[in-house]
Amino acid sequence: MPEITTLFRHCPSCGRRFEIRIVGKKLIDEKVETDVRPSAYPPYSPYYNEVVEGVPVTVDIREFQYSYRCKHCGHQWSEVHTQRTEA
Repeated sequence: MPEITTLFRHCPSCGRRFEIRIVGKKLIDEKVETDVRPSAYPPYSPYYNEVVEGVPVTVDIREFQYSYRCKHCGHQWSEVHTQRTEA
């Protein structure tokens, strides 16, 4: 990881709001899913009954494991974050 990002969050160990540094980022899982989303809906009418076809949308799902370190007490922990991108 070329750059180290500093955040201001609470440490789960000491509970103080100090500088939390991201010390690592690792890709855990990567998936590609295809969702079918409805296209434009017809205007509502009790006499208007039409089947609406869906539009396929590709969604890239990536799970990252971030490693953090508290600048105050030195506690290290990791969290998993999910990133969804529609293509």
